[in-house]
Amino acid sequence: MGPVLAGVLQLLALIAALALAYKPLGTYMAKVYSSDQHWRVEKWIYKGIGANPDTEMRWPAYLRGVLAFSAVGVLFLYLLMRLQGVLPGSLGFSSIDPDQAFNTAVSFVTNTNWQSYYGEQAMGHVVQTAGLAVQNFVSAAVGIAVAVALVRGFARSRTGELGNFWSDLVRGVIRILVPVAFVAAIVLVACGVIQNFSGIHEVGQFMGGQQQWNGGAVASQEAIKELGTNGGGYFNANSAHPFENPTPFSNLFEIFLILVIPFSLTRTFGLMVGSVKQGYAILATMATIWLGFTALMMWTEFAHHGPALQIAGGAYEGKEVRFGVGGSSIFAVATTLTSTGAVDSFHSSFTGLGGGITMLGMMLGEIAPGGTGSGLYGMLIMAIIAVFIAGLMVGRTPEYLGKKIGTREIKLAACYILITPALVLVLAAIAMALPTPANSMTNSGAHGFSEILYAYTSAANNNGSAFAGLNADTQWFNTTLGIAMLLGRFLPMIFVLALAGSLAGQQPVPVTAGTLRTEKPLFTGLLVGAILIITGLTYFPALALGPLAEGLAS
Repeated sequence: MGPVLAGVLQLLALIAALALAYKPLGTYMAKVYSSDQHWRVEKWIYKGIGANPDTEMRWPAYLRGVLAFSAVGVLFLYLLMRLQGVLPGSLGFSSIDPDQAFNTAVSFVTNTNWQSYYGEQAMGHVVQTAGLAVQNFVSAAVGIAVAVALVRGFARSRTGELGNFWSDLVRGVIRILVPVAFVAAIVLVACGVIQNFSGIHEVGQFMGGQQQWNGGAVASQEAIKELGTNGGGYFNANSAHPFENPTPFSNLFEIFLILVIPFSLTRTFGLMVGSVKQGYAILATMATIWLGFTALMMWTEFAHHGPALQIAGGAYEGKEVRFGVGGSSIFAVATTLTSTGAVDSFHSSFTGLGGGITMLGMMLGEIAPGGTGSGLYGMLIMAIIAVFIAGLMVGRTPEYLGKKIGTREIKLAACYILITPALVLVLAAIAMALPTPANSMTNSGAHGFSEILYAYTSAANNNGSAFAGLNADTQWFNTTLGIAMLLGRFLPMIFVLALAGSLAGQQPVPVTAGTLRTEKPLFTGLLVGAILIITGLTYFPALALGPLAEGLAS
């Protein structure tokens, strides 16, 4: 079997698995967030935190819950890492430096999981399990909760109430993420992923010295790392490490975990707004972009110039040979079109155009299918923009799902789509203009610029992957990337929740002959075009200086 055929068959198997999970998981999640019943364990949690899960919240109260919970998470994780040196189960590792502790705490609370450290050489069992793994669950649940609040904004009328944040948070963890991650962890253990609390031990000679490995609760963290589109690796090599991702089957299963909730949330959306067809339209948009990017990535990595690459059958530099070019390409697209950031190969070693595809996937806003929750609300924001553009073309007040898109709504949507490009481009420009940050680049020229552009794109879009070669463990990058992660996560949430409150307060507009049918293929095409054009106009100059210049020169 040739490498191209193997890659195509993996893609087809992945599509089949996602199709089988789409309806049951999407329906189940809709029931979770529509139920008025509380499980006993959930009642214990509400009692412990002093929350009343039956109290409806308007958008400012919902936002305060999101920000307060996240702030406590940052503080707790920061203190845990600063105190690691005196904690049991630290494996002898010292406490984390203040700037790196800040960066890592912000990273995991914002669902970014950017890592400027070697996981197996810096974090002990307590920080990994009680700190990082816990945030993998709750940060993903926060994203889903905000998405559900926006969906309720479309579904409800003449009320400003969006549900209860604490109820949405707890249900997301207890009813969705924990049970699915538990089953996924068992599958990964069966595939060979390790799950233990062993210490550091010698495994033999390597390049004239002793090689050391430490164990850990890897399978359980790997499961939620992918399922919650988190991405932080237990080991520095992330999903290229055989302890995290040992076989081609585990590789495909991890890609499935990355995509299954974001895609299935489109059915949850359709059921909650009372029109499954609307969910299918959003799904079709996500799937079109994802398949297009995957096909383009596989083409750039298989169809290449140069006799050495042709003899090898693909651009194998930086790829994990266990998974091949096809498996690595599918993983790279999945992880950058979502907010995952996990890697099974080094994106810096992809072809120039291939590296640009991973960057562009993040620049789209990670909406195809995007992160857990963040992908859905990002795509719905783009749907509002597309409806507004259609309204301008025909001279009619835009409407989406029976709600008028007026001045307030379009201003909030515009602020949403502008915040991350502003963070990326401004911070990247400052870093290139100053003398010190540029010293962290391993490469010069277009590829060196791509390292910095990729870093800020990854941070501001809460992805977490990196172009290998950039030394990001400096005070400048730890601080500025941390700020980009915070602003890139919570400023958009402010606009999303404000928009949800505005929509929920409206009275539905009746459908007329002039209403744009947003469940039809025409709207899907319009939405895809709006996404690509808006992103292209925003980022094209920066991409032209980095990956495009490198790709055209090779």
